[in-house]
Amino acid sequence: MWSVGQCVEHLYITNHVYLEPISLALVGGRLGAVDEITPGWLGRWFIRRYIEPSSTGARRRAPRKIKPPSRVEPSVLRRFLTSNDRARELVRSAGSHDVNQIRFKNPFVPLLRFTVGTGFEIVSKHQRRHLLQAERIRSSPGFPGID
Repeated sequence: MWSVGQCVEHLYITNHVYLEPISLALVGGRLGAVDEITPGWLGRWFIRRYIEPSSTGARRRAPRKIKPPSRVEPSVLRRFLTSNDRARELVRSAGSHDVNQIRFKNPFVPLLRFTVGTGFEIVSKHQRRHLLQAERIRSSPGFPGID
């Protein structure tokens, strides 16, 4: 089981890995704001299967590319929050683009392309999953400060 710091480090690394190709895809991308993000069937399946928090407690191994180290630097929270600031700025800048049509290269399976909107959904739901995991760790007996 990961520590709270490892959960946060994993989210920081994931932001870095996902946001770069999304940002590149937006350059010169089709303009036309959308009212709602609508992932396709593959994106919905991927999010449901691998990203959303699982009520069954099913665990998945993180790909090596985004696996946190066993020792996390104290700067992890600052780096994570800065990466979330970048994510918010990217979402704002994407507001004038058709995020349901522009595709980016998946950082793990380059032949697979998701829409930018799906990428934003993946990042958001992935964060929710691991922040809930960190909260469970923090609330567990034996955690410093918890009786």
